[in-house]
Amino acid sequence: MLVLSTTNMETEKIPPPAEATVSESFARELRVAVGLARAAGAAALAYYGGPLEIVHKSENDDPVTQADVAANDVIVRGLQREFPEDGLLSEETLDTVRRLERRRVWMIDPLDGTNGFIRGDGDFAVQIGLTVDGLSVLGVVYLPVSDVLYYGAPDAGAWVARPGAEAEQVRVSEKVDLASARLAASRTHRSPRMDAVMSACGIREEVRRGSVGIKIGLIVERQCDLYIHLAARTQQWDTCAPEAVLRAAGGLLTDLWGQPYRYNTEDVQNHNGLVAAGSALHPTVIERLAPVLEELGRTRVSSQV
Repeated sequence: MLVLSTTNMETEKIPPPAEATVSESFARELRVAVGLARAAGAAALAYYGGPLEIVHKSENDDPVTQADVAANDVIVRGLQREFPEDGLLSEETLDTVRRLERRRVWMIDPLDGTNGFIRGDGDFAVQIGLTVDGLSVLGVVYLPVSDVLYYGAPDAGAWVARPGAEAEQVRVSEKVDLASARLAASRTHRSPRMDAVMSACGIREEVRRGSVGIKIGLIVERQCDLYIHLAARTQQWDTCAPEAVLRAAGGLLTDLWGQPYRYNTEDVQNHNGLVAAGSALHPTVIERLAPVLEELGRTRVSSQV
């Protein structure tokens, strides 16, 4: 185990917490990703609250601002410098099939929750994840406005760092009772169909927030117990980093039918929605969802190329 620190890096001026420990095999990767996430957050905040330009729209018709582009440039340049042999997949960088030839591929969402950034409500996050052989193994989720950082890697657990405090290891709830569970739901993409899901699961409490990473943060800090996203809107850069943090905290992220996602595929869309919860609660959620999905006419997309 290593102490997490920043040495011999251009991002040393924005160091991660020094108290957390991390698996030897991913120590450097996590150290770099944390530094780049903080630097990218600072780059994005330079535009926060000021005049914003919609540079273009994403494939999902989401806005892309100059803040997204600036944060992306910081992360992509940093990863290419530190890990030149790795592949990259970023929401704001032209994708190529070259990444499919790599075992290690970084998944980047430089500003997950751009709508929250535009509204000025703080609901956005910088997300950097690493996949190895199609599996999410490392994740960093950084909330620039509150300066809250979530990160996790194999054998290290999941950690949260807040301003002025030592990093704290976090673990999901072991709750198994759905009726007492609190749902994290999308602030801007919540479907009326979610009411049917809440009724079938007996869930009475709901918290609406933007960004996949923020909602996963609520779960690992036990402020919420599960997150369900019915639509096929998310893509691999939305879920890679949050999944790694959640798994390191003892949770699971799968599709709506309980099947795991594989990363670094040619098709990067998460067609089958997602369920994120503690490992004790997750099987019950999947079981309760099955009849609701059937009633809604949802069928599972069988594979990703």
